[in-house]
Amino acid sequence: MAGADLGAEPRAGKKGKKHKTKKRVSVRIDMTPMVDVVMLLITFFMLTAYFSKPQTMEINIPPGDSKVEVAETSLLTLRVAADGMIFWNMGTEWPKQITFSDLRAVLDEKSRSNPKLITLLKVERDGSFKMMVDVMDEINLANITRFSLAPFTENDKKVIQKTLGS
Repeated sequence: MAGADLGAEPRAGKKGKKHKTKKRVSVRIDMTPMVDVVMLLITFFMLTAYFSKPQTMEINIPPGDSKVEVAETSLLTLRVAADGMIFWNMGTEWPKQITFSDLRAVLDEKSRSNPKLITLLKVERDGSFKMMVDVMDEINLANITRFSLAPFTENDKKVIQKTLGS
């Protein structure tokens, strides 16, 4: 570990002087145990660390100048209000309110009845990001591969207010 070398020879001084020269003591520190401990710690942290896969969702974005024509009978619109209320409608129907727990059943039923279904998701800007991701997960779990995100407009707010008022 550590040691002191006491075997240093005194320097030869001038003859005739009775002056003692000091012995130099050299100190040597053995670093091997510290390296062993560091390697053990590195190995421990590498083996016990949890390596998680990044959770990502692939999103294909069309070019900005493209226009896509969609039949209204194949369009399912989901509107998510800021307070977490969800409204859905097919085509030009009037929106209906739905709870989050019933969302997957509606999505499954609509995707089975129309294989060319396109889902349009509109989330209010003041809404939570978690709610948007949860709804996107439900769309994904219902095996709906064609969906789009759209901005939540003032017209959407008015439609929701009329739905809640009636």
